[in-house]
Amino acid sequence: MRGLSGRKPLKTATWIAACVVSAAFLGGCSTAHYKRSADKEVYRVIQEYETRIFGKTNAFTIDTPYSKRDPDTIAPQEIIQDRMATNTRTLTIKGALELAARSRRYQAQKEQLYLTALSLTGARYAFSPQFFAGTTGRFDRESDGDKKGSLSSAAGLNQALKTGGKIGVNLANDLLRYYTGDPRRSILSVISLNLVQPLLRGGGRYSQQVENLTQAERNVVYAIRTYYHFQNQFAAEIVTDYFNLLAQKAIVRNNYTNFLRRVETTKYLEARSVDRVSKNAVDDARQAELSARISYINSLASYLNALDAFKLKLDIPLNEKIYLEDSSLRELEQAGLIGAEIDRDTAFRLAVEHHAEILNAIDQFEDAKRKVKVAANQLKAELNLVGDASLQSEPPTDYTDFDIDKVRYGVGLQLNLPLDRLQERNNYRAALISFESKLRSLALTLDTYKDKIDRGLRTLEQRRLNFLDRQTSLQVAQRRVEMNQILLEAGRVQIRDLREAQDALIAAQNNLTSTAVSYLEARLQVFLDMGILQTDVDKFWLKDPLKQYKFEKGLGIPPLRMPQDRVLPPDQFLEAKP
Repeated sequence: MRGLSGRKPLKTATWIAACVVSAAFLGGCSTAHYKRSADKEVYRVIQEYETRIFGKTNAFTIDTPYSKRDPDTIAPQEIIQDRMATNTRTLTIKGALELAARSRRYQAQKEQLYLTALSLTGARYAFSPQFFAGTTGRFDRESDGDKKGSLSSAAGLNQALKTGGKIGVNLANDLLRYYTGDPRRSILSVISLNLVQPLLRGGGRYSQQVENLTQAERNVVYAIRTYYHFQNQFAAEIVTDYFNLLAQKAIVRNNYTNFLRRVETTKYLEARSVDRVSKNAVDDARQAELSARISYINSLASYLNALDAFKLKLDIPLNEKIYLEDSSLRELEQAGLIGAEIDRDTAFRLAVEHHAEILNAIDQFEDAKRKVKVAANQLKAELNLVGDASLQSEPPTDYTDFDIDKVRYGVGLQLNLPLDRLQERNNYRAALISFESKLRSLALTLDTYKDKIDRGLRTLEQRRLNFLDRQTSLQVAQRRVEMNQILLEAGRVQIRDLREAQDALIAAQNNLTSTAVSYLEARLQVFLDMGILQTDVDKFWLKDPLKQYKFEKGLGIPPLRMPQDRVLPPDQFLEAKP
């Protein structure tokens, strides 16, 4: 053994350190593995809860074109070039919805759901066996010149129990060897088991770790509901924006047509100004022409600005030229005004049963009640059942030889009287205040959606009646222009009369288109507020989701409805009925 003295012990120590480092590297996994592992577990959680909530699941991923690339390979210049890309396309509503599902805002919502589910995997992990293993190697030189090497290893597992307890199993191995003096060595292995189980404070569902798991599970439910509502809300928003753009596009065309009419009128009057029309009438027509030109240019600029805002929402590079399909607006006009035949109370009952935000508010109210019980439990005395057992290998060197008859064990009770519970008292009082806050929040959420639904149904009926009146107004305006044109040529009216008739016509055309689109917007919004809009069906904006619901007393009559669309006197709405 003397041959190990001198410089050789250093080599031995180096060998030990190298073994430790190598083991650490060999025991690790690649970053790609950890990413795949997280994705697999999170996607499984989302599918599990979607099936539980909706009875079905859809494909879900947060991967983007950049997800499989090393971040170091993505330079800012690449992003800049991507945003400067040029292209030309005709964008349909279906295409817009597909782009919306890949947009920045949509991606952010998906990532938020992913992160919530990821938190649940962490909470669940606490209740699964958590394995550990490690080794520490050392080489030491004592003041008397003795040199020794040691190697300590440990492996085992810890696990939290849903009863509120904790259990741990540990296997330790210690190797000690002297290289000078007495070249002896010692190898010792110990197997130990430890258990702590609360019997009063913090036991079972009142355990903080169990509460964390429960809350994490409920947070996933809330996140899935919120994500589902966002999908419907965003789809309705995209459709509404698309039709608003089509309405603006139609207004641009109407304004241009009106401008051309004004140009023709000016030319006509200029030709007759030689002997039949006064110079003042020509100037008046010219002034109207310039006003029409300004209206056309302003409406065109407004449309192009709105189109760019739509590109931003869909994550389309602003350099790209897009054109919208007019056939969708014609299809909407042909479909007519699809109603929402339901009274305000029935609509609210549907919202309580289906709207994600209301359901979340109800469940969060229940969370607050549960947290009061958990906080109250922390005021109790702490009484724990504790137990441990250990078994040591036979000395001095046989670290694999265990004598089961020599096992050591113990069991006992650990009592901590509730003499100091100031922090727990404060937590309990805060939990009571939080509960009342959630109670008020639930009431506010219910009142808010009751108001939204009432207001939405009234707005919908208001716009329906306005649409009917504007249809008639357009017919009157068309007849008035035709008549004034004839009378002007006969010299029986002034140019001002024709100009006013043309102004009324262009306003009637624009108002009718805008009202049809605003009616669609109000209709989609009221269905959203009821929580029944189904955007996963083809052309959902032309469908009536109320057809699937049946009530014993029927769906009722919307507020502000007037029999046969006749105007009722105000006392019908403003005064109490005798």
